[in-house]
Amino acid sequence: MSATMDEIEERLEFETPQFVHALFANEPKELSYLKEKLGVKVVTREGWILLRGSADGVARAKNAIIDLEEARRAGSDISAKDFRTAIDVAAEGGETGVAQLGKVKLLGTNGRKPVVPRTPQQMAYIQSMTQNVVVFGLGPAGTGKTYLAMAMALSLLKAKKINRIVLTRPAVEAGEALGFLPGDLQEKVAPYLRPLYDAMYDMLDAETGKRYMEDGTIEIAPLAYMRGRTLANSFVILDEAQNTTPEQLFMLLTRIGEGSQCVVTGDGSQIDLKKGQMSGLLEAEHALQEVESVDFVRFTGSDVVRHPVVARIIAAYDAFRK
Repeated sequence: MSATMDEIEERLEFETPQFVHALFANEPKELSYLKEKLGVKVVTREGWILLRGSADGVARAKNAIIDLEEARRAGSDISAKDFRTAIDVAAEGGETGVAQLGKVKLLGTNGRKPVVPRTPQQMAYIQSMTQNVVVFGLGPAGTGKTYLAMAMALSLLKAKKINRIVLTRPAVEAGEALGFLPGDLQEKVAPYLRPLYDAMYDMLDAETGKRYMEDGTIEIAPLAYMRGRTLANSFVILDEAQNTTPEQLFMLLTRIGEGSQCVVTGDGSQIDLKKGQMSGLLEAEHALQEVESVDFVRFTGSDVVRHPVVARIIAAYDAFRK
């Protein structure tokens, strides 16, 4: 492969072919993403990578590969999502690469792997939670809004910076009143709170999770049961906030006591309230933008960490609805 007058070539050497392949998640087809985003052609042979394209494109591609190399040498397993994140950051001239993401770790107890941010916006979200009292995590499903908030809460609990975690969400998705559902209170609200249980038990073993639930260290309850309380030395997570009324969200935010912080997650495009009923989340977005110690972190389809098709589905719907 030879460069034309308007192109340059740069060859990057590594110790083994296996190390090279690990940089692009052992998926050669991922290299086409580099060409698509940066306009740089890539050839790999044995232990080297050859880049060919414009000087700017090659420089950006090199930065991405150096970023991936640093992350790999630090012990990270490079996924296809990581590879694309490195390319996207390089294309945009950003500073938060995959190697930096791997340095931010939450939790990691009982033999479980630490929870780390997978995109620059997830890292910004974690940083915001360390710097603000109230953080709104807004955006589509699968971007880690609730999961990372839970990891942060458990990390603070482990460090004894809080005494309790309170997980809550409105119970309106099915459009049914709780009184008409079968079973006792726990059985009535369980379907609504299942995502919060799932996030908790993904990070805690069953025995620890059960103990925390029994002694009140972790409380999971519908939003209606927060009225009249003062939540001190607690980490409060309100999930699915787009389905709160303005009164409900205002009520929760004014429950925050000394030594507490609150994370509110939601997706304004997935409102299940009755037609004509205003979402408390949409009101809060307008009312609280300039309030000190309150921050809004917005995610997009590029932050989705589920199956890659989920990001494509979100992008397609966004384009269609616009």
